[in-house]
This record gives sequence, structure tokens and C-alpha cells, in this order.
Amino acid sequence: MSLHVAMIAPTGFFADYGCHVRILEEARALKAWGHAVTILTYPTGATPDGLRVVRLPAFRRQSDAHVGSHRRKLLLDPLLAGLVLARGLRQPIDVVHGHLHEGAAIGWPLARARRVPLILDYQGSLTSEMVDHRFLSPDGPGLQIFSMIERVTEAAADRVVTSSAFARDQLAARKSWSAERILSVPDGVDVTRFRPRAPEDAADLAAMRRQLGIPPSRLVVGYLGLLAEYQGTGDLIRAARLVVDAEPGTHFLIMGYPNAAEYEQAARQAGLAEHVTFTGRIPYAQAPTYLQLCDLAVAPKRSETEGNGKVLNYMAAGLPTVAYAGEVAAEFLGPEARLAERGSVPALADEIVRLVRDADARRAYGESLRARAEYQFSWRRQIDKILDVYASVGAGRRHG
Repeated sequence: MSLHVAMIAPTGFFADYGCHVRILEEARALKAWGHAVTILTYPTGATPDGLRVVRLPAFRRQSDAHVGSHRRKLLLDPLLAGLVLARGLRQPIDVVHGHLHEGAAIGWPLARARRVPLILDYQGSLTSEMVDHRFLSPDGPGLQIFSMIERVTEAAADRVVTSSAFARDQLAARKSWSAERILSVPDGVDVTRFRPRAPEDAADLAAMRRQLGIPPSRLVVGYLGLLAEYQGTGDLIRAARLVVDAEPGTHFLIMGYPNAAEYEQAARQAGLAEHVTFTGRIPYAQAPTYLQLCDLAVAPKRSETEGNGKVLNYMAAGLPTVAYAGEVAAEFLGPEARLAERGSVPALADEIVRLVRDADARRAYGESLRARAEYQFSWRRQIDKILDVYASVGAGRRHG
């Protein structure tokens, strides 16, 4: 039976990073299974082909995508709540699927009015993200207010799906929670689009290397994601200095936004201008090709509360991957994970150097990660879990 899913994205969907990718791939996979998905979101963002996206009207000139917590959300979220109710009361709905805490809070009135299930798609702690983005002080009074909102929203949802098993375990550890209400649906990856490079790709990739100014003899260490301190970007640049000192034939390809100019300046000051290339923002559709330029990848994320979906893209591309130690990275990379002590730049550099120096280890590790991505983290596998969650709360059996 086809379901009608109201998916709430309290962000400028679509932008080329993190939580947007999960929203996009879930919606695509649901549609591929024959379900109807309407995404309700902010005025900004690109509209992916083939998806139904309903936006708030732009009441003034819009700037580019805002990443993370920002003051405009205090205005946009109430407006989005009004749009969700106005549209949701006029169309068939079987389930309200709220991304992030704000999405579930916005969707709660609609779910109750239509007597349909409310799903919270949990991608990390609301308050921890606000602290990471310096929107809240860890010692300020606002933290207590938003912490209460966070817990009330989690309790209001009929089911919570988390982007990692670690997040599920964290939530289940709260005494007030019923563990069966929380289910892990880890981030996934499109293993058809994200794939290892093949011999037929060689000419196009060589042309891209020339365009980016990467010498043909260099071994390329890649990073693709947001550029920020909580993502470990500063640590990556400091580690790159140590890696290049040990192995001068290494080149770092740092792909992403925002703050690219700031980190490019830091790389120049570290004497890395000839060994680091910054691309700026990479459209998600082009990400698979850019990852094929790389020989190994790195994920130095410092935040312990968010997902780490970039690691799955690396894995599907067959890239041997070094990450900071953490529960999510360990869950994704599995027993062969190359993990460095969180926050230790020398340890991060050492793990990279070991792979740079051992071609056989790179090949074996990359092949293992590709197989793990195909078997355990394809979006086809993950969307089956989402549909099981919908079925467990009776989606499709009760309309308002």
C-alpha cells in the first residue's frame, strides 16, 4: 500500500551537506518504493529533481544556505509550523516524519490533528549542536530551556529513529525512555553512484587533477564535508603539515564549505600551499566523481553527538579511511577501522602516514570498506527499516 509521508525539513533544503543528504536519500528511496513524499522546508535551497518540495514564501531577499543553528530559525520555524498545518490539513497524510528536533516539534500539531504517527528522525542532540555552532553557551541559561524542549520533543514522538546505534543507546539510557520506541536506522549510501574509480575513469580524472593543480605523481588524501572546528578542519591542516614532512609526495584535497578562505589561509601559513587544494562547495551530485580523485580519505570529526555520513561515502568509493576515534566512526568502519585518538593531531597524522606508505594495506582496507558499505549500509537496506518503523505504529491504517 502506498503511504503519504509529510516530511518536515527545518533547514534550507537542499544544501550539499550532512543532514540534507539523509533527508534527500530517504525521500528518494521512499519514492522509489512507490510512496508519496512531500517535503516542507524553508525558502532557501535547491529542489532535487523528482521530489515534491513545498517551501515557505521568501519574504525578503534570501542569502545562501545557513549551516547549523542560527537566529533566523527562531522566525522561520514558527512560520514553517503554520505552513505545515495549512498544507497538511488539506491533503492525505499517513505519517509525519520530522527531521531533527525542530522538525518533529513543528509536525506534532499536524500529527495529532490528523491522528497519524509522528516520527522523529534524530541526527544528534539539539543542544549539543547549538553549543558546537556557538549559538548557545554551555554555561548559559538558554541551554536549560532548549534542553527541556529537546526532551519534550523526543517524548512526544511515537518513534525515534537515530542515525547511529550509538545515538540510540544514548537515548535509551535515559530512565524516562521506553527503549522499544527508539530504533537505529543508520545513515546509508547510494552504492551505485558512490563507487571506486575504474580504468575507464582515468582520462576524466586526469583532466580534473590538472584543472585542480594536483601534480600527477602525488598520492591524494581527501576530505569532503563541512569546514569547521567541530568537524576537525583545523586539526586536519595541522596533521597535513606533519604528513607532508614525513611523505612529501602527499597532497590533500579539502572539499567543502563554509570558511574555505579561512582554512586556505591557515594552510598557506603552515607552508602547505603546494600540497593542499581547496575546492570550495561541491554539489552533492558531483561528490562521487571528486572522491574518485582520492587514494585515501580522512574524517577528523570532533563532535561526539552527530552522525558521520561522509564516512559511508568514503567507504562506498572504496577509500581506505582514517577517522578520529568515536562510537559512530567505529560503527561504520567496523573491526578494521583505522582510528586516531580524538583531538590528537600527531596520532591522526601517524595513521595517515601508515596508509600512505603501504599500498597493499590501502587496497585491502578500501576493498573491505566497499564490501561493508554494500552489505550493511545501502539505502535500499536502510529504507526497509524506516518502513518497518512506519508499520510498527500503524501508518496507513488511520487517517484524520
